Amino acid sequence: MKNVIGLIKYLFQNPESYARDIGVHIGNGCYISTKNFSSEPYLIHIGDNVRVAKGVSFFTHGGIWPFRKSNENLDYFGKIVIGNNCYLGEDSKIMPGVTIEDNCIIGAGTVVTKSIPSGSIVAGNPVRYIGETTDFLQKVRKYNCRTKFLGEKDKMKLLLRLSEKDFVKKDFLIKNTRNNN
Repeated sequence: MKNVIGLIKYLFQNPESYARDIGVHIGNGCYISTKNFSSEPYLIHIGDNVRVAKGVSFFTHGGIWPFRKSNENLDYFGKIVIGNNCYLGEDSKIMPGVTIEDNCIIGAGTVVTKSIPSGSIVAGNPVRYIGETTDFLQKVRKYNCRTKFLGEKDKMKLLLRLSEKDFVKKDFLIKNTRNNN
């Protein structure tokens, strides 16, 4: 009966309600879009004003399966702590024992295997440091289109009227052109 109730909650509760119900500590002003919490959700602490995108997964244990036959009682766990004002990008994976301090951005698809200091932007697999959130804010301010409070149709009209210079554009990846002679 307990598994049936758990399945019903998983299927019908919104992600934040589901997370709270299974024991994840979630602060105020968060927007949670995943239900991928470990079997020990009570070891996960999410601070205030955190955005957890779709597909983010939290792992509080793992990797010991090959040793179970010779070490039947072997188990290890790591708490996960997410600070305040963080963004966890779509499909990122947060591993056991990781702390992500305040004001961090985790890029989509990142596998976070190390703790991340405040104000950092990280991305990739393996995770790598990209820059500071304060620098990122300065860069994106010049592209502010002020669409936050517009309806979908008005937003579309505005965005389609803008010139190319009003949109962010990424630099090309630089190829390694070293001569191999």
